[in-house]
Amino acid sequence: MIWCLHGAVGLASDWEPFSAALAAEGEFCRAVELWRFLECEGIGLSDWAAAFNAEVRAAGAEKNILIGYSMGGRLALHALLDDPELWDRAVIVSAHPGLTEQEERFRRMVNDAEWAALALTGDWGQFLKKWDEQSVLSSAFQRPEPDPRERLVNRRRAIARSFMEWSLGKQDNLLEVMPRMTCPVLWLTGSSDEKFTSLAQEAVEKLSNATHKTFDCGHRLPWEKPEDFLLAVKEFRDS
Repeated sequence: MIWCLHGAVGLASDWEPFSAALAAEGEFCRAVELWRFLECEGIGLSDWAAAFNAEVRAAGAEKNILIGYSMGGRLALHALLDDPELWDRAVIVSAHPGLTEQEERFRRMVNDAEWAALALTGDWGQFLKKWDEQSVLSSAFQRPEPDPRERLVNRRRAIARSFMEWSLGKQDNLLEVMPRMTCPVLWLTGSSDEKFTSLAQEAVEKLSNATHKTFDCGHRLPWEKPEDFLLAVKEFRDS
């Protein structure tokens, strides 16, 4: 089974085209609705990983492949570290392994607190617009109309919590513990997403069985280059 983790201000349905393409070949994907973990109260990164891995084990699949994009990629790294033997392969897309400086982490938490406040109390349309205007997300990718994220207004409390509980500022730098990940890892980035491409190169050097590939696109690789992404995952799965 392939488990897919969406990004910040994302939906499980973001993975539908990818899941449908694999389903046509008999491969089952489960796109995880991450907001349900934050509906009632906050849950930190490590606690989330333990809870999620327990669900995966309970599902009883013979083989488990984990795919995580951006925020979902960071969550995927925590799941891999929490229970390395559970996972057969992992695909990490446009993810940050962690900040190194305490001051930098503090600044990130302050920034994420501002995003949390806007998500919780601001105009939802303006929040989505401001989110998409971030330079890291600039690309030729066009969301469908109407924007499916409009319905996330009903999840705004959980999304606000994600900025607080899953902030990059609260995440440890995972580079030094990455050797604990034993399964093969494919790390994907867009070549024009220079920051995350550099981070990926640094991360795969810490892993004993990892490959880094880039495609001619930006941060939102699975949706900017869907055919290339699908082919890369299939080749990695079958290698």
